[in-house]
Amino acid sequence: MGPAVMEAAGLAAFVETLRARALFERGAPVSISRAPGRLDVIGGIADYSGSLVLERPIAEAAWAAAQRLDRPVLEIVSLGRPACTIPLDALAPGGVPASYDDARRRFEDGPHRWAAYIAGVVLVLARERSLPLTSGIRIAIASEVPEGKGVSSSAAVETASMSAVAAAFGLRLEPRDLAVLCQTAENLVAGAACGVMDQMTCVFGEPGALLALLCQPAELQAPVPLPDDVGLWGLDSGERHAVGGSDYGAVRTGAFMGLRILGEHASVPGNYLANIAPGQFDRELAHRLPEEMTGADFLARYGSTADPVTSVAPGRKYRVRAPTEHPVYERSRVETFRDLLLARSGETVRRRLGQLMYESHASYGRCGLGSAGTDRLVALVRAEGPGAGLYGARITGGGSGGTVAVLGRSDAAPAVARVADAYERQTGYRPQAFAGSSPGVAGFGSQSIVV
Repeated sequence: MGPAVMEAAGLAAFVETLRARALFERGAPVSISRAPGRLDVIGGIADYSGSLVLERPIAEAAWAAAQRLDRPVLEIVSLGRPACTIPLDALAPGGVPASYDDARRRFEDGPHRWAAYIAGVVLVLARERSLPLTSGIRIAIASEVPEGKGVSSSAAVETASMSAVAAAFGLRLEPRDLAVLCQTAENLVAGAACGVMDQMTCVFGEPGALLALLCQPAELQAPVPLPDDVGLWGLDSGERHAVGGSDYGAVRTGAFMGLRILGEHASVPGNYLANIAPGQFDRELAHRLPEEMTGADFLARYGSTADPVTSVAPGRKYRVRAPTEHPVYERSRVETFRDLLLARSGETVRRRLGQLMYESHASYGRCGLGSAGTDRLVALVRAEGPGAGLYGARITGGGSGGTVAVLGRSDAAPAVARVADAYERQTGYRPQAFAGSSPGVAGFGSQSIVV
């Protein structure tokens, strides 16, 4: 089934659900949008350090519908969860949009923490694009993108929701602005210190190609078509990933600590670690970095980092060298990966692509972002090997669980199934497989219906 057919079928099913459950007031327009999840092929956590990343929009997507209401409330219905109703006065006391800090505190400990990702996009639109919080909004979400798998369920929900709300209020947003505003919502309201690659892929992804994004901060480059002889899959480890988790946050903090330390000894172009050449890093800078450092020692000597969404905890010890060197070498790996895909295909190229993925996976492990399940999946891919059509695999996104990206020949689906079978025998967990791709929000746009 091609992407266009899947989209049409998904839209029809979503609209039928909205009507069957009477989720919206009859006779008034409802705006609908769609955003896919993403498979991080290579690049991952180097995004916040300015690397090039290569991302694939997956077939699974989040659907969002929005309708204006006369009542002064924000009603959020996520199918499968209890509804969340928020008085508009809580988001805009006296008609003035609340601060991001106040909104984050409202959601961080409550029973509707999940709603922060959706209410957050409404607040961001109010604060940054003058969305009037004088009439109510009902938003309904149905997502095929599973949570905690490392395939950007939150970014899919955010971008679909913001697109639908903007359409319902006649608010025009450029696609890049939509992605960046959704990142703001996730960083400042949901409290997750993500880079922007997830939202950009959910917005700009194209089926059959990898989105190429230079994260300085969000420079789209030409998409990278997949050769006919190359296939990509995702396999879920069953170990829950969270971009707001302590491992991801500590590694990000360690990278920005390293950036601050290196800034004492060299000019870092653009203040992005990924702009340091590997040779220069090896010769001049690596020895300047401690393997680890306590937050207290760092703060006493350097004061702070340049990261606006993490902070250094005095009582914590951080890895510094590995998180700092990762984006230096990861950008080189990603650029080589892209060049290989664009130049030619064949056995030699597939083997080199796979080796780059294995190197990236090992670097994640040195940063402290590996996990037993993802390591096991990568080992099973290695065991199948090129003879079975599998060439490489790596942990994706923020690491510490989640999904493994697998590269093979386009006819290697049977080998991927054997990896899943072996993982299930060894762990008792059957991995969810992600195959195929679909367009992002920019390709789908929004549609208006009357229920």
